[in-house]
Amino acid sequence: MKAITVFTPTFNRAKTLVRLYESLCGQSSSDFKWIIVDDGSSDNTRAQVEMWIEENKIDIQYYYQKNKGKLAAQILALDYIDTELFTCIDSDDYMPHDAVEKILKFWKTNKKNNSAGIIGLDAYQDGSVAGEYLPDIKESTYSELVDYYKIKGDKKYIFDTEVYKKYLPYPYFENEIFHEVSWIFTLIDQDYKFLLSDEVYCIIEYQQDGLSNGLYKRYKNSPNSFMEYRKVKMKYGINKKVILKNSIHYISSSLFAKKWNFFKGSPNKLYTFIAIPFGIALNVYINYKVKQNTNRIKQGKLN
Repeated sequence: MKAITVFTPTFNRAKTLVRLYESLCGQSSSDFKWIIVDDGSSDNTRAQVEMWIEENKIDIQYYYQKNKGKLAAQILALDYIDTELFTCIDSDDYMPHDAVEKILKFWKTNKKNNSAGIIGLDAYQDGSVAGEYLPDIKESTYSELVDYYKIKGDKKYIFDTEVYKKYLPYPYFENEIFHEVSWIFTLIDQDYKFLLSDEVYCIIEYQQDGLSNGLYKRYKNSPNSFMEYRKVKMKYGINKKVILKNSIHYISSSLFAKKWNFFKGSPNKLYTFIAIPFGIALNVYINYKVKQNTNRIKQGKLN
């Protein structure tokens, strides 16, 4: 059995997928398999991947589903991930030639009984790190990084598969495409910590029609998923500021979901009450930004 799975959800990314394939073929370690979940592509992704499977340069598993979004693709992939570790590399990103080797060496050297995996760095093609470097500590929870150290920017997460699967299933809503996948991190944080590595494991390139864009639209169109994420953060927030912030977002998402009883299902009734006026204001602001961006797209000012 291989040591790590590289999981890639893809939708009409045949052109950029080539670069990722080439980077995987060039890895200094072959101790990995590549699982591709095609989320309803209408380009030549299937034919291209089938050709790569025939070439047999690396271990590839390909699965197709109708367009359901990234979380649905990950849920499907998790049924087939049986390696000790796994990581998600998006179809428009790729890995440095020694990334797999470095991940496995770091994990073997540093893993503990309470290790949930590794958090490493993403970088751009010019070598600059996405966001900020990690703090000079050996391990941390995700919540500590985000809410205490205020670390910004994309990072590369490598998960212990057995640990990750303990907290499944995800809250999933059939009518929502853009789920908030960070929900699981907060639960993992209650029992485990991530090892921190200052190595670059992924080279990223944002596509103008990718998930990194259209955040306001995602927020509005997937309110139930965002609500579930906020509820977990309200329950396990590391301080009062974090709880209040997520309570405000909870109110806003409740309004988008047309769930007017804010207290039903809320894990913190007091903060929910305090957050109501601020959550209403946030909801109005998000609606304004979605409308503004829609008008700009119609005017040809955004791609």
